[in-house]
Amino acid sequence: MAMNETPVLNLLASMTEASIAVSGLDPDELMLVRIAALVAVDAPTASYLTNLETIAEVGIDAERLSGVLAAVAPIVGTARVASATGKIVEALAVAESNS
Repeated sequence: MAMNETPVLNLLASMTEASIAVSGLDPDELMLVRIAALVAVDAPTASYLTNLETIAEVGIDAERLSGVLAAVAPIVGTARVASATGKIVEALAVAESNS
């Protein structure tokens, strides 16, 4: 496999595009729901990283991300929200170092 081939990342990107197309949600609404789901399942940093570009493209800022974290905290618990916050910060750092 060539170094520039990323079949798994390509699959994830196409799945995201498909979910935007069929969900009936606006792209920003869909990404906010996806972030909430990532928090709920205690997703790894890489999961947040794969969504950062789309989050930025649809105009979701830090304030809206914080709003999602606050909204799901009573349901998923503070430990999951704290974990997600750290992973989002890690994903941002990785993205920044790669740019």
